[in-house]
Amino acid sequence: MDVLSILGFILAVGLVMFGMTFDQESMRIVYHNLKAFLDVPSMAITIGGTIGVMMISFPAGAFRKIGSHLKIIVRPYQYSPADSVEQIVNLATEARMKGLLSLEDKLSEIDEPFLHNSLMLVVDSVDSEKVRKAMETELEQLDERHALDRRFYEKAASYAPAFGMIGTLVGLILMLGNMSDVDALAKGMAVALITTLYGSLLANVVCLPMASKLKARHDEEFLCKQLVMEGVLAIQEGENPKFIEEKLYKLLPASYKKPGEKEQKQDGNQDGKKDGKRKGFGRRRKKNKKEIEE
Repeated sequence: MDVLSILGFILAVGLVMFGMTFDQESMRIVYHNLKAFLDVPSMAITIGGTIGVMMISFPAGAFRKIGSHLKIIVRPYQYSPADSVEQIVNLATEARMKGLLSLEDKLSEIDEPFLHNSLMLVVDSVDSEKVRKAMETELEQLDERHALDRRFYEKAASYAPAFGMIGTLVGLILMLGNMSDVDALAKGMAVALITTLYGSLLANVVCLPMASKLKARHDEEFLCKQLVMEGVLAIQEGENPKFIEEKLYKLLPASYKKPGEKEQKQDGNQDGKKDGKRKGFGRRRKKNKKEIEE
């Protein structure tokens, strides 16, 4: 489970509620203050209006995916670039030693559909250009499908503040329509302000974070599948497993390091610093010796 997402949501909601209930004069939490922020008409305008326009904008299938999206957000990282590279290198070693047809026995052990289907094409001796085209097409469809899922929440994030503003206008109309009634004046002002609050919370605490986390999950999956594509094509070309490993690690961002490379780099930096200190010390000794001779 992705604990960070759950803690972030609890932290955001908790601190907002803390700001609503904390009495600065008495320095204590007053739960009675929450009643001032609960307004059913405001909820109906903001939440109901947002859901209504989303139903107009998107098909029913987009709403059925909300449950699966929540699972994607709270689950731990499923795709690991290092694991993908290791799996490709193992398959390349197997193909190097026993030939491409030996990979057919490994297909039953592969759960990832993209890698499984790609290797099936290689085992069936499909031309490398056709294999690349098929894999690129699947990646393009994946990118478009995930972009549509993110657009669902991005649109909701844009609609929610808009309906908050609509609720504000409704509250102002109610307030200005009956200036003589003090109770109606206060109620209209409450509706005017609370709808804006509801719209901002719905957009910035729910919709936009979900879109951002789905984008992060997409980047993880897309990167691993790009590694799989390049690795499978290299296996089909019969390239050396060590060369494939180096090639795939070069495709990774700078934050991903090959195991052992980071330690070697740190050792190299320390050695460089020591050499620099020795050189500096040697220069100082020569300078002092020259001054003494003078």
